[in-house]
Amino acid sequence: MEKFHTMTLGAQFIGGAEVATLENRLQAELQVAHAVSCANGTDALQLALRAVGVGEGDVVLVPNVTFWATFEAVVNVGAKPVTVDADLSDGGVCFDAFAQAIRESRPKAALVAHLYGWGTARLLELRALCRDQGVVLVEDGAQSFGARYQGEPIYKGAYISTTSFYPAKVLGAAGDGGAVFTDDAELADKVRRLGNHGRTAHYGYGDVGWNSRLDSLQAAFLNLALDHIDARIASRREAVAFYQKHLPATGIQLMNAPAGYEENGYCNVCLVPDAALKASLEARLKAEGIGFGNIYPSVMSSQPGAAAYIKGHFGGQIGEQLCASVLNLPLFPYMTEAEQLRVVDVVGSVLGGGNVR
Repeated sequence: MEKFHTMTLGAQFIGGAEVATLENRLQAELQVAHAVSCANGTDALQLALRAVGVGEGDVVLVPNVTFWATFEAVVNVGAKPVTVDADLSDGGVCFDAFAQAIRESRPKAALVAHLYGWGTARLLELRALCRDQGVVLVEDGAQSFGARYQGEPIYKGAYISTTSFYPAKVLGAAGDGGAVFTDDAELADKVRRLGNHGRTAHYGYGDVGWNSRLDSLQAAFLNLALDHIDARIASRREAVAFYQKHLPATGIQLMNAPAGYEENGYCNVCLVPDAALKASLEARLKAEGIGFGNIYPSVMSSQPGAAAYIKGHFGGQIGEQLCASVLNLPLFPYMTEAEQLRVVDVVGSVLGGGNVR
């Protein structure tokens, strides 16, 4: 006769043990006091901005080179975006343009985006400048999970920062997800409340928020992914090292992480200033079945959707130069040496660098 064992099942749909476990693990991994999960990376930015008091009519500095979500988050909280030019050496904001924008536009807050798997060489100076000038700095770290600066996670020391768990990220969910990080308990509580309908009790509401809660399935997937994140990042860094060793011989220009950073291997960044040569290389990569990207092909200030909202720009057109020349070659976890050799060979055949073997 068969014996049947009974077990108690717990229903977890939104929140619950998986979400709590994830948030605790993120706090430990990133050395932050509070990690508040939410529905996606765009919501994380809007939650952070609202939590620090940014609202209708406030001026917020935004990188001119970033993903559209960084810009639209400012608009969606009712604030006025002012774009800041890029630094061609690392893809971050131009520090001098950023400082000028603070002096002349008097922003309430500023957003910076840690692109390509690292951050700006002048991160600590940016943080100090904002503190000294009374400007809240929100750090969009959606491409930098696992990156370290001066031996510490890049999120450590930020007043408030965010990430996205979009599946293509270094730490990606099975769908959408995001999080906000801070060391300020009151700020974390505000973020959590805003992302849960402004609740102070189940049917009590201290704010007008919205529904931006992480579902338990995504949290469970992320907890599994965290079990393997060190190995995945190590394999990405090996791919980075291979490209750094072999790509220069092809004649292509590499953008590398600034001194003091250990990048997470999120993406390879090449610069091909010659438009015709870049088009030829992209055509050859496509013909060979080799994927590539352009992160990002145009600046925020030139987007048609920005025209009605943008309130100014500081710096020149370095961002346009970066966007016109950037090319991202394949880089993913556990990429084989044979796969990378093929990429390098194809690049060399177009640029005249020849075969590396």
